Amino acid sequence: MKKIGILHGKERTFPDAFIEKVNSKNVKGVMAERVSIDKVMQGEATEYAVIIDRISQDVPFYRAYLKNAALCGTAVINNPFWWSADEKFFNNCLATKIEVPVPKTVILPSHDLPDDTTGESFANLSYPLDWENIFKYVGFPAYMKPFAGGGWKNVYKLEDKEDFFKKHAETGQLVMLLQEEIVFDEYYRCYCIGGKHVKIMPYEPRNPHHLRYVADFKPSAERLKLMEEIVLRINHYLGYDFNTVELAIRDGVPYAIDFCNPAPDADRPSVGEENFAWVVETAASYAIEKALAQKPGKDNLTWGEYISKSSAKKKLYK
Repeated sequence: MKKIGILHGKERTFPDAFIEKVNSKNVKGVMAERVSIDKVMQGEATEYAVIIDRISQDVPFYRAYLKNAALCGTAVINNPFWWSADEKFFNNCLATKIEVPVPKTVILPSHDLPDDTTGESFANLSYPLDWENIFKYVGFPAYMKPFAGGGWKNVYKLEDKEDFFKKHAETGQLVMLLQEEIVFDEYYRCYCIGGKHVKIMPYEPRNPHHLRYVADFKPSAERLKLMEEIVLRINHYLGYDFNTVELAIRDGVPYAIDFCNPAPDADRPSVGEENFAWVVETAASYAIEKALAQKPGKDNLTWGEYISKSSAKKKLYK
């Protein structure tokens, strides 16, 4: 029996619907359930061929469990090793190399010293930073947000440099990004599942949270094709099986604003019935596909083109 497990936190609508959808397909030798963990022994395989991860970003114990499971042959969605290494600033840097437009962005050291450090720990950091050229590069208004994490937490809109210094002082030990504001005409949140299935959803981030998917943008066929190509390119390079990409359209150009969402919102009340149905159906079909292809004891993870090409170069030079 190939078991598909879903590892989740407080959310219920997506996990319950996903399990029901997989099991309703009646694929011989495949079934889905909530992951159950009563012990984690080093180097011992789990009972799951596939695990959909929706919570390990908040629970380090789960992340360790998933790495061990992957090492022993479970196909974990998303790859817990890459997810552990990934963050938003690197993604923006990568985007500049794969011809995906992104806002001008800089990374900032934390305002407060990290625990167990002193000023002497930062002998390599110039102080003050070159604020004049940083502000000139990014411009104002600008946005400041954590370089890792999501959920619209600790996101600031900044009007000028005085506003920046005041609000940066509130961020404590968080490492922040300072990012150009993209004044957009249209905005889209795009699901990508399996590196091949894309759902482009009109999205209005300026609305209250429960109304953000209530937007009437009507992209042309040409723009839809361009956005789909960008979404696939990003996910192929990052290697995510389950992710969302947010695209802001300015002067006809799609800018990738946020594209590190490996446990994206899939709650029925927020995404809406049509989008919810697509995510459930597509995720279930892809999980079954992964389960049928899974080989016990082997590496069944998805590795993005950035890692794969780097590995190929190293082999070439040996």
